[in-house]
Amino acid sequence: MLGGERSMLATLPALHRAGFQATVACPVKGLLSQTVQQRGISLVEWSLHDPHGQRRKLSDLRLQLAALLRVVEPDLVHANSLSMARLAGPVVDGCDLPSVGHLRDIVKVSRQAVEDLNCHRCLIAVSGATRKFHISQGVDPHRCVVSHNGVALDEFSPRVPTGYLHRELGLPETAQLIVTVGQIGIRKGTDVALEAVRRVACERPDIHWLVVGERTSTKDESQEFEADVRRSASADGLSGRTHFLGTRSDVHDVLCECCLLLHAARQEPLGRVLLEAAAAGVPVVATDVGGTSEIFPTTGDGGLLVPSESPAAMAAAALALLGDESRRRACGQQGRKRAEQAFDIEFTAERLGRQYETLLS
Repeated sequence: MLGGERSMLATLPALHRAGFQATVACPVKGLLSQTVQQRGISLVEWSLHDPHGQRRKLSDLRLQLAALLRVVEPDLVHANSLSMARLAGPVVDGCDLPSVGHLRDIVKVSRQAVEDLNCHRCLIAVSGATRKFHISQGVDPHRCVVSHNGVALDEFSPRVPTGYLHRELGLPETAQLIVTVGQIGIRKGTDVALEAVRRVACERPDIHWLVVGERTSTKDESQEFEADVRRSASADGLSGRTHFLGTRSDVHDVLCECCLLLHAARQEPLGRVLLEAAAAGVPVVATDVGGTSEIFPTTGDGGLLVPSESPAAMAAAALALLGDESRRRACGQQGRKRAEQAFDIEFTAERLGRQYETLLS
């Protein structure tokens, strides 16, 4: 239940109003299926793993998908991730079904994977940077279009802080909250954000850092990375001022309790939390990687962009905003304006619906 899943689920209500009826194929256990069922969306079971937790062979998964499509009989198939688009490509091509593959990652793939992706009639890249990267790998430029993710502007909107996080965490009312939202991992740059916060904390004793999200990778290096981050966060300077909140269902409220979002990703196709923060009117300091500059194309229109791998630059930008309340407020207001102009979920759903209609015509 990460950014790609949340982006698609946010789009479905508007697609439904436009006359499309969705059926989601996913495992029946877990947060994704729970959310799908709670929202009254049709669900069919499809697990990529066997009862022992081992991922099934690609050939077996494709046979299962083909059988599933014969039962559901969809008019169109939307593979909601790069890996699913690769898996589904040859299947939908063999079934002669209109299909969309969603490219939500900037990662290298094999030549065979590119051929599988090109089986789709349409490939949607979440940013121009993502499209450019995949075209350089051999994806057909004529079938690859850019469609930015959207955000529900009523759910993520500027609100007056209530202090509920201060009370939950036992913090003084004077504490200023900085938040980082996302997976705890190397690609998200959690370690860089931590070092930036350490520098900020030296100048601002009122700062507390909230980390929303968890590690999803089970690789040894990922577990070691998280252990190192937690160990560093408990050291002098940040001890008692770093709060790992895990997965939260109230991110829209958490953002509005914070004065700043730090996003130190080493790569980012189009960070969903950046859209959410902009919509909530929360100023952002983020690394200028991937599609981030497509969200904040002008300095101050919701965020300050800094070079990747530079905790010093991130800390300096954060301190500049923390030290100037009027500038911070203006930055947040510009972020909200930017979200309204370019990332309203109603607009993005309408674009996707038009793409569906083109494929079905």
